[in-house]
Amino acid sequence: MSVFSGISPARERRIGRIVGWTLSVFLIAALAAAMWVTFRGIAAAQHLQAARAQISNAAEAMTDPDAAAVAIRELAEDARAARELTSDPIWRASSQLPWAGPQLSAVSTIAETLDDISTSTLTPLAQVLSSVDLDSFRFTNGGIDLSAFTSIRTAADQAATGMASASEALKSIDTSPLVRPLREIVDTAVIQVDNASSAASTLQRTAELLPTMLGSDEKRTWLLLFQNPAELRSLGGMPGATAVVTAEHGNVSLVEQGTAGIRRYASPVTELDPDLTALYGTRPAVWFSGTTVLPDFSLAAPIAREMWQREHGTDADGVISLDPVALSYLLKATGPITLPTGETLTSDNAVDLLLNQVYLRYPDPAEQNAVFAQAAAAVFQTLVSGSAEPSEVLSALRRAGDERRLLLWSEHEDEQRVLEETTLSGHRPVTDDDAARFGIYLNDGTGSKLGYYLDVDPQLTWDRCGADQVTSEATLKLTLTNTAPADAATSLPGAIIGGSYGVPAATLRVVTYIYLPVGANLLDSGLSGDLGFGGGRDGDYRVISFSTDLAPGDSTTASLTVSLPNANPEKIIADLTPAFGATSVVTTCAG
Repeated sequence: MSVFSGISPARERRIGRIVGWTLSVFLIAALAAAMWVTFRGIAAAQHLQAARAQISNAAEAMTDPDAAAVAIRELAEDARAARELTSDPIWRASSQLPWAGPQLSAVSTIAETLDDISTSTLTPLAQVLSSVDLDSFRFTNGGIDLSAFTSIRTAADQAATGMASASEALKSIDTSPLVRPLREIVDTAVIQVDNASSAASTLQRTAELLPTMLGSDEKRTWLLLFQNPAELRSLGGMPGATAVVTAEHGNVSLVEQGTAGIRRYASPVTELDPDLTALYGTRPAVWFSGTTVLPDFSLAAPIAREMWQREHGTDADGVISLDPVALSYLLKATGPITLPTGETLTSDNAVDLLLNQVYLRYPDPAEQNAVFAQAAAAVFQTLVSGSAEPSEVLSALRRAGDERRLLLWSEHEDEQRVLEETTLSGHRPVTDDDAARFGIYLNDGTGSKLGYYLDVDPQLTWDRCGADQVTSEATLKLTLTNTAPADAATSLPGAIIGGSYGVPAATLRVVTYIYLPVGANLLDSGLSGDLGFGGGRDGDYRVISFSTDLAPGDSTTASLTVSLPNANPEKIIADLTPAFGATSVVTTCAG
């Protein structure tokens, strides 16, 4: 029976035509809307791709005001275009559809976030940066104009706050219903915005801290430690050469230099936490050269400051540490420097010269110490002379800070609170929702300089990972190899090969402390040879330790498998003692 029963055939035909036309119009409108959304989506994607690239450019150029301003301006143009393309009524209506809706909504959120970043966050910063002459950040005759940092303080604060909000907005996107290419775009955008947020935060903290630390309010005194990773310590190396720097109203002076030759104290100069004493003994608190055995600079630095004060009577406002690798980064900014000894120090040869060649060329420890002091003084004087480009210096310092080769502790609590949020604080590994972190800390147990020949190979694997997993497991495999020549005991000088503490010459004793991610449970462990694990706790951290003696060519491998406290972090990271290779190893889920 017809649905139009009781209606005349003529009227039925008219109604049929109306329904047919209505359906046709609807289908045409739907097709047109789909084509409209598709074409605008393609155009928006092109603008978003360009905008995302400019975010990375802006982050990398944060220390170069002119380059940053160009990247931010181009970001603003592309982000604005993408937002306009994805905010019309048809797009918004289509965002309510099943399946397609989440895809369109995600694109809109990315476009809106990038547009907000460019208009309300980075553009004001670019305007301020472009108004500041880059030469304002250059040292001149040992001093720097601190007003340049004060002028960008407000804009830097706003940029850091805005970038943090943008990062949270992108992370709030539910990626589970998204098609794989779009999910990858969201994930990449999150990483890029996080990197830009980190750069903005670095600029903010620099503008906040540097003026006071360089004596804008009162004269400041800083103890400098130059760590020597040829003799390994948890934080990098033995504090070898030292220096005292004063700063007043931006004028910086090198007033004293020394060595680690501070007497051993009969009792600890400060009380250590019982957990730390159980792990490391009292050495960090009685030996100046042992302070950096502690894997947290906020613990090691005050002890070094106290020892220096007792020995030299200097009350330092804080402690700064860097290593020869960090010096090599700075030498890229300064260019080659000729030392009084006649050697030319460059970014390419600094590490080899200061951590190995100096022991081969100068058998007298006094001569070795003189070379270290001359190198430090020469780099310092070149930096404060103003001959290096400020952007290159800032880039070098930022890289050193990211790699934990530049560390900073302030006695002033307000400054230290800011520093604790950065890698400059040299803190122990932090596990959070985003990442599970191991800490691998290496220490020389022989008093040798064989750390230069130590090859460190950390490998991370991640099993049973993924959104549907209730638990997640990670395995850390660490291989240590002594690459010194087979005849090292006779071919290398005594300063390098050691031979004390009952360990044969040219044999490297490595004492390793592995900090598990907080909350992780140890499931399995293995260690090559007839060695065994020790360990204990450091507050919330479970610590696994072992000691191995490596003759030239020997290797030891340790393996630890743990269940992670968060089944689905974004990545797993192992932070290593900053020495001669990578300072962090990262793995992402392979499931």
